Amino acid sequence: MNLEILSRVRCFGGEQRRYQHHSRSLDCAMRVSVFLPPQALVADAAVRLPVLYWLSGLTCTDENFVQKAGAQRIAAELGLIVVAPDTSPRGDGVARAGEGEWDLGLGAGFYVNATEAPWSAH
Repeated sequence: MNLEILSRVRCFGGEQRRYQHHSRSLDCAMRVSVFLPPQALVADAAVRLPVLYWLSGLTCTDENFVQKAGAQRIAAELGLIVVAPDTSPRGDGVARAGEGEWDLGLGAGFYVNATEAPWSAH
């Protein structure tokens, strides 16, 4: 997997990063936000840190939790890496739900592997 870095912002002695990659299983570009606490940024440090994976809810992006929760301060104190992936496929090729529906398809997923078209493509 080839990660493209979209942004890097220093906060609470650590660094909030945002990446993008092409997902083979979803067949579209996906994003993930990663907070690295100060302990992870020490040069030449071979330190193992715990990781929390935050899966946001329906229609959320990787940025919702990162921007609204303020978890970076506590994560920095605890030496905790926080990974917040975008959990929904996005992009022009992703199927959309029917008129007036918002809970399936483009920008909305349920952490399942769909088996029926058109949802199975992403």
